[in-house]
Amino acid sequence: MSPLERGSAASNPTSSWVAGHYTDVGSFVPALGAPVVDLLNPQHGEHILDLGCGDGALTQVIAERGATVVGIDASPDLVRTAQSRGLDARLGSGEHLEFDEEFDAVFSNAALHWMLDADAVVSGVVKALRPGGRFVVEMGGFGNIAAVLTALSASMEKHGYPGTSPGQFYPTVQQYDRIATAGGLIDFAGELILRPTPLESGMASWLRTFRQGFLDHHGVPPERQELVIADTVELLRPALCDVDGNWFADYVRLRFTARKPS
Repeated sequence: MSPLERGSAASNPTSSWVAGHYTDVGSFVPALGAPVVDLLNPQHGEHILDLGCGDGALTQVIAERGATVVGIDASPDLVRTAQSRGLDARLGSGEHLEFDEEFDAVFSNAALHWMLDADAVVSGVVKALRPGGRFVVEMGGFGNIAAVLTALSASMEKHGYPGTSPGQFYPTVQQYDRIATAGGLIDFAGELILRPTPLESGMASWLRTFRQGFLDHHGVPPERQELVIADTVELLRPALCDVDGNWFADYVRLRFTARKPS
């Protein structure tokens, strides 16, 4: 069953970003995405789509390796930031791609878990790729931020917002393999990677940056958002904060490659 069939909307209403916050608090995202660029191994003259390009940090890295890159993202603020880097960044949904055999590769880092209709994503990727083109991805995988989601859910319920959906899709290797294969991709190879991730700005800043859209979507007013965040932080302190006060996020990443038949 696809995420959409489970009742998720095609456009994720919990995905909302402020570029400055994302660049400052989420600087670890492109830094940890560097190995995925290596896996992509962009070649001079290739035409590559960066799906969910964010502020363009990794799009720029790919371009500097000699490829021609188009970035696409659903956040107007992040797209403007990517464009300010001189990149070809466009506003658009990964679930409604309109390219036709234009790319040698589609790359995505830390974005596909926000795209709830995975079948539509794969369909658009297959259409966008040239024959033999490759799909190289890292995204949240099964078990990603499980402790954070549990604590946030408990805090939301305490403050009168029970039963709220977190609004992401964190699949197993086998789940995405089935989706990719059904959509027409071949040679799928994936793995789950446990990655406890240091949060230099702390857990509260992470929640304000990466769960702002979630809180807004569920109607939590600004003055109550700080209470929800504070309670979530205290619930997480025993599990994700060490004795020296250093915070970590309990990340699990799904990294995979696949390709379109020649």
